[in-house]
Amino acid sequence: MLTQSVAEIRSALEKGRITSATRTKFQAVALMLRDERARVRADEGAGEHRRDDRLRRLDDIATSLAKTAVRHPALLALLDEDAVVSDDARALERDLQRRAGLEVHVEEPPPVEEIPDAPAKPAVVPQSVRSRQMANPFLAPDFSAARPAAARPTPLSSWELLDPLLRSFERAGDGSASMELPEPTSLKAPGGRELMPHQARVVAAAADGHRTFLLADEPGLGKTAQALLAAEAAKAYPLLVVVPNVVKTNWVREAGLWAPRRTATLIQGNGESVDGFADIVVVNYEVLDRHLGWLREFGFRGMVVDEAHFIKNKTSQRSQHVLALSERIRSFTAQPLLMALTGTPLINDIEDFLAIWEFLGWIDEKRPRAELMDALTATGLTPADPGFSTAARRCVVDMGIVRRRKVDVAADIPERRIADLPVELDGPTGRSIRAAERDLARRMVVRYRDALAARGAEPTDGIDRDLVARVATWEQKDAAGSSSGDNVFTMMRRIGQAKATLAADYAAQLARSAGKVVFFAKHVDVMDAAEETFAKQGVRYSSIRGDQTPGVRQRNIDAFVEDPGVGVVVCSLTAAGVGINLQVASNVVLAELPWTAAEQTQAIDRSHRIGQTMPVTAWRILAAQTIDTKIAALIDDKAGLAAVALDGSDEELGSSTDAQHAALVALLTEALETAD
Repeated sequence: MLTQSVAEIRSALEKGRITSATRTKFQAVALMLRDERARVRADEGAGEHRRDDRLRRLDDIATSLAKTAVRHPALLALLDEDAVVSDDARALERDLQRRAGLEVHVEEPPPVEEIPDAPAKPAVVPQSVRSRQMANPFLAPDFSAARPAAARPTPLSSWELLDPLLRSFERAGDGSASMELPEPTSLKAPGGRELMPHQARVVAAAADGHRTFLLADEPGLGKTAQALLAAEAAKAYPLLVVVPNVVKTNWVREAGLWAPRRTATLIQGNGESVDGFADIVVVNYEVLDRHLGWLREFGFRGMVVDEAHFIKNKTSQRSQHVLALSERIRSFTAQPLLMALTGTPLINDIEDFLAIWEFLGWIDEKRPRAELMDALTATGLTPADPGFSTAARRCVVDMGIVRRRKVDVAADIPERRIADLPVELDGPTGRSIRAAERDLARRMVVRYRDALAARGAEPTDGIDRDLVARVATWEQKDAAGSSSGDNVFTMMRRIGQAKATLAADYAAQLARSAGKVVFFAKHVDVMDAAEETFAKQGVRYSSIRGDQTPGVRQRNIDAFVEDPGVGVVVCSLTAAGVGINLQVASNVVLAELPWTAAEQTQAIDRSHRIGQTMPVTAWRILAAQTIDTKIAALIDDKAGLAAVALDGSDEELGSSTDAQHAALVALLTEALETAD
């Protein structure tokens, strides 16, 4: 019976697409093989020879099943020990057991884990939030517009619709994957900034009244700015933003640029530093559970979920919390702004769409909600009609799916640009690095004051700039002669080590959503940590280092350039900064900063060169509130930010020694100004 079932699965796969029935049968057979193997092993009444023969036959069937699915990652994922088992698969397994004449054991279903009103971890309510609650004790729901009616009986009410909707997206030739967007009336943004046309179209749609978006633009096309400006156009404040840890600091920074009239606050840990009166509240997935209670009652009128593929597993606590918050916002506000941002709308399977659609309010657990149901009904078609798939796909897209690639908007964006991504170094490591930086600054302040006292004269402006430069030179010479202690070189290395995993996480996200990525670092241990992260996440990589033979080096380059399965190349800034062509990638991650703009330009130009058909984005991962940000500013100042970020100028003013010296001067000057 098992052999026949595997043959039926193989026959179904040979016909083309994978159906939900095929997935269910595949998982049921895999479960039964696993259970039957355990039963045979535990059967003490069978002789050893008979037991070995039955185990061998089961192994042969299991091998055949795995080989059948080897070209289908969505099926292979169902073989994982921790794969979520559907109710349909369990029911089919029991049916197969009955057909095989086996005794069927029905397991007691586990208790249903309800979406909790209180978080699993101890609930916290920041003091500033308590103050806000006391200042606004009666947060009135927004009934300013008619609430969408519940789904009414229609000719489609008796049809199962979610599966046909999902299958409609498996046919790439069925039409555009992006809704029609209005032409913008202006490209101007707050603070005198200017939008690119593709960004302005999303903002114009929000201004016209559209309120739900699955914004699936490729990385580098400015999804953060579009979301913030859409919130302004929709007056969707207060706004909740749920993000991965690696980009939470950048969201606050971007809010300052694109929504300068709005206050933004970041939830860290237990929220001691939260501003309860802020317009924009940014929280990362990892701490969402402990803040769920007060976030539900905050009165948000908009919600943005960044890297929305993080919620694809609806059984995870993270997804349940996000869905609970979006449901609460819809019940509180008549027309909330809900935006799911992701360059990776699908990871393994078309079912990854479901949680995102539910967050946006397009569907519930079983069927389309009223607005989407009305649009499907208006087509006059049912899933039995030949044209239903195309029409249904268009209905879903028009709900708010927006997908643009770099190549689609190449005229909008510069050929090469640098995007800074600040990250917070949390925990003991971050505190240690900031403490070491303070110690370095204090040491230079003492040296400065000792020299000033020995001279016996005060400068007229309060700070002797020449003496500051000399103290920086002394510190620089001491650091060059020592590999230990807290100096500018050891500090930058420690910062690089602390950023390694965060930078690798971001590079892995880029590799999944936008294709191949070039990852640059200065130190071997940073490269090692990044490669370990890629290995854990299942991202294939190659490596270019200074200790490789020419043959090994070329094989690794060829693997990255020619093998579509290799998503990242991990490069040494010194070994791979010149002489190689990596234009197969249009995204570069700089996990550590070089000391000069020329080194930075050389690294970026491994991708930005003749043969590159896409605009190149270099993502600089910067440790916020450390000397790392000063180095980045100095590099830009020396070469001219416009030349580096827009026209690719190789102009170089100063050397790496100059940059090191300038960083120490900036650190000492800031310490003296603060002390004064």
